[in-house]
Amino acid sequence: MQICGIDEAGRGALAGPLAVAACVLKREISGLNDSKKLTAKRREKLFKEVAGSSEFLIVYFSNEQIDRLGLSECLRRALRLFKAHFADCELLYDGNANYGTGVKTMVGADGKVAQVSAASILAKVSRDAMMTAWDGVYEGYGFAAHKGYGTKAHLSAIAARGYCDIHRKSFAIKARQNSLFD
Repeated sequence: MQICGIDEAGRGALAGPLAVAACVLKREISGLNDSKKLTAKRREKLFKEVAGSSEFLIVYFSNEQIDRLGLSECLRRALRLFKAHFADCELLYDGNANYGTGVKTMVGADGKVAQVSAASILAKVSRDAMMTAWDGVYEGYGFAAHKGYGTKAHLSAIAARGYCDIHRKSFAIKARQNSLFD
């Protein structure tokens, strides 16, 4: 039975979508690894190779959906969709929670299992491209640089400008409790 690897990007971001990818490789691809351990240039190259050598599906949840449903429900919905779409495969999700879906999980799978590494790359590169595009729409937040994560520069931009339309309003920002936001 073929393995369908699953991973996500944007889980801990303060802005932008959650991207969840599932991938079945049609051939072996050299150099796959956890997307966070690869350079942006290497990820881009591997993204093209993976996209051309696999069957994959990427699901996005907007910041509004994340605020309304919560991350766990978004992930549950993605895993259920992948179970239906890749019904003839053994699904393997990076992490330790399957959100009641019965999908097999493995902590660190994104660095150990090629299919999960490929899904990690698909999710990260596609989400990063979206955040770079949003940078041109919401100037002054620096989305191209930090991709919506809670960096000092991003927190400073929120303090100065407030939230924009793609911020996750349900995410508590710890920095709000210190002088940065006073």
